[in-house]
Amino acid sequence: MKDFHFLNMVIKNVIFIKSSGKWQECPEPTMPEYAFIGRSNVGKSSLINAMMNHKDLAKTSQTPGKTQLINHFLVNETWYLTDLPGYGYAKVSKSLRKDFEKLIINYILNRKNLVNLFILIDIRHSPQKIDLEFLEWCGENGIPFSIVFTKSDKLKPGAADRNVEVYKTKLLETWEELPDIYITSAEKKLGGENILKFVEKTNNYLVKNKVKFE
Repeated sequence: MKDFHFLNMVIKNVIFIKSSGKWQECPEPTMPEYAFIGRSNVGKSSLINAMMNHKDLAKTSQTPGKTQLINHFLVNETWYLTDLPGYGYAKVSKSLRKDFEKLIINYILNRKNLVNLFILIDIRHSPQKIDLEFLEWCGENGIPFSIVFTKSDKLKPGAADRNVEVYKTKLLETWEELPDIYITSAEKKLGGENILKFVEKTNNYLVKNKVKFE
């Protein structure tokens, strides 16, 4: 794979490490980790593939809820990109869905090296209760997170910005300040460069301040 440039970051190599059915089975927490999560069918796998410039890195599927394990990828041998199971609707049994939710919650609360959680939201829809509740839960538990709006190419110019403003207004009803927000399109490969710029900046800070996770 050719080196892929996104502003300051060069993606030299991306390696699939493992899939885990329990958070305790995840790789040793020795490097900074950035996790991606969202409702089923939000376009998570497509965005990860676009960011890493790799067609089949994260498995995409027409069936919502296909990601059922925690998938770890090592990027540039310096940080982990983690693909988490989707929350909300999935064509699985209620008991299995509860297992997914338990897996996600335990991972988020216990993963020592989780630097940031990127929460993906389909920009085409008005604020959904399940997304708002998950954002609220992250805030209450002190989880560092950013909001990533996906599928911006599916809307006419201006409509994406208007939908984001609606979301901001809704969040500010209960929040004092907003988290970082990214507007992306996997199809057009837009917005991912800003996420990678954030990762690069954060990793540099961690190295400079000799932050250890063990």
